[in-house]
Amino acid sequence: MLRGAPVRWFAALFIALFTTYLAGCATGPVNAPIIAPPTIDPTTPPPARLTVLQASDVTLDAISLVGTPYRHGGNTPAGGFDCSGLIAYVYKKSAGLSAPRTVQALSEWGQPIDASHLQAGDVVLFSPNGAATHAGIYVGEGRFVHAPSTGGEVRLDSLRSHYWSRQPVSFRRP
Repeated sequence: MLRGAPVRWFAALFIALFTTYLAGCATGPVNAPIIAPPTIDPTTPPPARLTVLQASDVTLDAISLVGTPYRHGGNTPAGGFDCSGLIAYVYKKSAGLSAPRTVQALSEWGQPIDASHLQAGDVVLFSPNGAATHAGIYVGEGRFVHAPSTGGEVRLDSLRSHYWSRQPVSFRRP
């Protein structure tokens, strides 16, 4: 099993880079208000993380769902996903964890994480108007997988893209 782990990480990296090449940059409104996320002391040690294998499975499973259609209320690959449905499906399948089914509930799930402690498998939450309205799964290298909107599909985006870098963001560790 340990011999397969490097191959899975290489496959995840390849998929992430290839998907990024195909996806390009995220676009959206640039005049969204900037609201500072809650302050977390970066000197506080981060809470325990998923095991390495769980985090690897969460990351690979999330990336494997890129291209699945968006569907409001969706929570399966066959039926499509909304952002919280994607997170609930991946964490249940990959780590055996029952994630909340709404973005608001996800914003209180687990422990808050400072960006300096961010690791693959953490939850990314966006709060453009002060309350969390969108979420994804951090997969490393400044990227996250999410189900963005009606008519779209699950995709891999960069936290540093023009659109997402302007959104107030916070992180949680299940």
